[in-house]
Amino acid sequence: MSVFAQWGLRRVINASGKMTALGSSAVAPEVASALAAAASEYVIMDELLRFAGERIARATGAEFAVPTMGAAAGIVLSVAACVAGKDPVAIESLPDSRGRPNEVVLPKGHSVHFGGAITQMIRLGGGMPVEAGHANLVLAEHVEHSITPRTVALFYCKSHHAVQKGMVSLPEIIEIGKRHGLPVIVDAAAEEDLKKYVAMGADLVCYSGGKAIGGPTSGFICGRRDLVEACVLQYRGVGRAMKVSKEAIAGLLTALELYEKRDHKAEARRDRERMERLVERLNTLPGLRARVTQDEAGREIYRARIEVLPESGLDARQIIAHLEAGDPAIFTRNHYANVGILHIDPRTLLPGQEDLIVERLREILKGRGQE
Repeated sequence: MSVFAQWGLRRVINASGKMTALGSSAVAPEVASALAAAASEYVIMDELLRFAGERIARATGAEFAVPTMGAAAGIVLSVAACVAGKDPVAIESLPDSRGRPNEVVLPKGHSVHFGGAITQMIRLGGGMPVEAGHANLVLAEHVEHSITPRTVALFYCKSHHAVQKGMVSLPEIIEIGKRHGLPVIVDAAAEEDLKKYVAMGADLVCYSGGKAIGGPTSGFICGRRDLVEACVLQYRGVGRAMKVSKEAIAGLLTALELYEKRDHKAEARRDRERMERLVERLNTLPGLRARVTQDEAGREIYRARIEVLPESGLDARQIIAHLEAGDPAIFTRNHYANVGILHIDPRTLLPGQEDLIVERLREILKGRGQE
């Protein structure tokens, strides 16, 4: 029996994806073993951080890296490194950065809420967010105009949460950063390509360990050695409140090894075929129209897109409420529920769970969803 079931908690079918609200990833047995083994031993944490940093750097093509509690912690530490550098007094003063350059420029369309506010993460690191341009239009000129003598970094959010059209591109941001001598921080929390953004010239890139990589709650920053070393030093300041554990690092490194061995293109192809079969079944249900779509941020992720039609007699939010109220609770991906659309993400579905989803939807559409 599941440990959560022993505590009386409901079972969950996760068709939403690797979401923090559902515990991110269900780790592989090898990762779980590494977590348990590391938790029962001692290690010199500074040595472990450096070893992990070099190992992650090899996997990402970066000069150096440092493990973090998650991508959000990575943002905080990256901003703190740009504001305080390696100055111990400045490090201990954060997030109070009065009297120091502290402005972090980001496209307004990237000032998102991912479960927490990007701008709050910047402030926790001692930064002052400066939103360039407009929510639906940010040009390179908007970014350039926002740079002042108090600017310490440029920030770019590569996420499905961010506005995908009308935004200045990352290569443009990197070019502006180089021209002004400003580091570029990239939030790549759920991104699957671990080398892309470093290779493009980003100075600090923040990843989640519990999303695409399939590790425990963790993350890392990779990039320029001098800046990453300054990130490490932030563990003596604001990073102390978000320090990463030895067992999380062990689980992260094990998950990273497995991730490097996987055939990601083959996995994407299998997931797409799986969703095509699911879509055929969903289209037999009255009041629904389904098709396969690719991830809105351009990742190789294919999901079943379900449109709730008026003839169903329900709207998307009502269907979502019925799905989540059951046992097992079924969680779909609901970013477009306001326009009547929900998605099924195959990456987190266990074998056979599509059957349960189709049957539950059938019940709801027949009017038995209140049970």
